[in-house]
Amino acid sequence: LGLFECCARCLIGAPFASLVATGLCFFGVALFCGCGHEALTGTEQLIETYFSKNYQDYEYLIDIIHAFQYVIYGTASFFFLYGALLLAEGFYTTGAVRQIFGDYKTTICGKGLSATVTGGPKGRGARGPQRAHSLQRVCQCLGKWLGHPDKFVGITYVLTIIWLLVFACSAVPVYIYFNTWTTCQSIANPSKTSASIGTLCADARMYGILPWNAFPGKVCGSNLLSICKTSEFQMTFHLFIAAFVGAAATLVSLLTFMIAATYNFAVLKLMGRGTKF
Repeated sequence: LGLFECCARCLIGAPFASLVATGLCFFGVALFCGCGHEALTGTEQLIETYFSKNYQDYEYLIDIIHAFQYVIYGTASFFFLYGALLLAEGFYTTGAVRQIFGDYKTTICGKGLSATVTGGPKGRGARGPQRAHSLQRVCQCLGKWLGHPDKFVGITYVLTIIWLLVFACSAVPVYIYFNTWTTCQSIANPSKTSASIGTLCADARMYGILPWNAFPGKVCGSNLLSICKTSEFQMTFHLFIAAFVGAAATLVSLLTFMIAATYNFAVLKLMGRGTKF
């Protein structure tokens, strides 16, 4: 075969849905974790500088922020590993599905994997069982673990539900900062509002960020406008928006992974050659 034919056969066996989902997952997790970490640090600085003069008022908040930052480290590590596993599972099960339909001829490694995934016949010669190639044995071991799309569907489904909650929570700081930014726009353009500038405030206590006895707890009027013009506020606001976009991208990637794994499992099970429950 020529180079073009070989490349065409490799492309036929490639799981494009899993490739796109993996890239989207890595991009989304990196954006969410990186921007979320820096945004939490910026929020901590804003609270310390403008909303509370007593460390005891925001001591508990600082502990929560630090805990979330450690959770972000673990989340990033887990999703990068799990995304790689889902991509490997996509390659193996997609190769098995394509072999069922006769569109893809596997190599030595692919034969070992597809035999495990699809339950194909094991090679036996006239002299009894043939000694398996060492590479084929390795692939069969991988196939026994990765060739179970039903397990990956279940795990990915649970992760998707959990990530829906993460996605919803990531919208909360965006909502808070957007309200503050809107209030600043009203202060900067007093002709567009009937309220007095001195009554336009951003109160961190009403969102549960600070206790009600925190002082001052809120910033009003021109002082709030000066805060909104600082680079710290602008950067933190945009970082939270980027983290929210990253959470959305990760959610889409998990849904794509789940759909692709469900399709592969359904085809293998429907053809009567799937994995056993």
